[in-house]
Amino acid sequence: MSDNNSSDSPNGSVLSVALISPSDQRRRTIASALGISHAAIVREYTSYPPTLRDLPRLLGDKPFDTIIVDLEADVEYALELVEFIASNSSTTVMVYTARVDPTLMVRSMRAGAREFLSDPIDPTALGDALARAGARRQGPRSQKKSGGKLLVFLGGKGGSGVTTVACNFAVAMVQECAQTAVLIDLDLPLGDAALSLGLTTQFSTADAIQNADRMDANFFTKLLSTHSSGLPVLAAPGRFPHVQASNEAIEKMLTIARQDFSYVIIDAGSRFDLTDARWFEQADTAYLVMQAGIPELRNSHRLISEFFKSGTPKLEIVLNRYVKSSMGVDEEHIEKALTRPIQWKIPSDYYNVRRMQNEAIPLALEDSSIARVLQDMARAACGMAAKPEKRKGFSLFK
Repeated sequence: MSDNNSSDSPNGSVLSVALISPSDQRRRTIASALGISHAAIVREYTSYPPTLRDLPRLLGDKPFDTIIVDLEADVEYALELVEFIASNSSTTVMVYTARVDPTLMVRSMRAGAREFLSDPIDPTALGDALARAGARRQGPRSQKKSGGKLLVFLGGKGGSGVTTVACNFAVAMVQECAQTAVLIDLDLPLGDAALSLGLTTQFSTADAIQNADRMDANFFTKLLSTHSSGLPVLAAPGRFPHVQASNEAIEKMLTIARQDFSYVIIDAGSRFDLTDARWFEQADTAYLVMQAGIPELRNSHRLISEFFKSGTPKLEIVLNRYVKSSMGVDEEHIEKALTRPIQWKIPSDYYNVRRMQNEAIPLALEDSSIARVLQDMARAACGMAAKPEKRKGFSLFK
């Protein structure tokens, strides 16, 4: 390992960065991407250290704000480096790889990486990652402005399909976008996001809330269970919790989550009491999931009138179980009743939804009309264009 740049560490709002990568080309790619951000590469290392024991001496006494570790040359050893750095310092560790691999993303997170960068590097994603690193350096007060995005799913009425939509959206987010995301089930006391995903969990939202006074990133990470898609989940408790879920405790949990993840996705069910909390007002987007029925239209109209007058959070209407030819109320009347346009229409597919519920296979992982809408929702949330539609027509080849 050698030092290519021994310039002094920048001060002020500029983050100091150490880059570990045996590849000249990949170091240049990172350096170029960082060149347009509020960060400066203070030191470049052209090889991995011979042993983990050599790492502290080579990094020096003055800590960096961020250390970027390139995984490509030796994934296993690079992850050992990540774990060593994360376990022995408060430095934000980012990993860089040519592959968008959910399994590798999960392994990196478990090793202690806070951010996952992949080729081609998205300047916006990199800027957001650096902002979160800056938030960790400055403390939790900066989180309101520079934390990961908070996306909340709630329903106009019980049974509208909020959990199904939220779970599949979260899976699609991990699969479609090279970003870290976490799903938190706040549909207390008995949310069933874990059940929908086929997860058996040891800890729950109740554990996080009950231990809010000692909550930090390490504690929060230990509460998560990981779905096979690579999605980390904080489940609702399996039985009635004996703890009061205060908005202060929820806000602290979400502050920690937003420091560690690019996207924090909340399944709020039909808990309208949460919409009056400060953390809800600070959310980036709220997805109101509803069906075309009179009771849901009435409830949704009340919600919109009461909690979305100011324009924050941004509201998107999701019409679930949509069947154009057989709806009792047409789209024009729905939009007129809600005073808002319908952004997303998820087709009705009773067979596949029931199969997901019975077999815990996320719809977002399959090729269907429902999956494509959910994938487009996730891509839109992370600033990506919708997938091009498949060509229609007859073909002898599949």
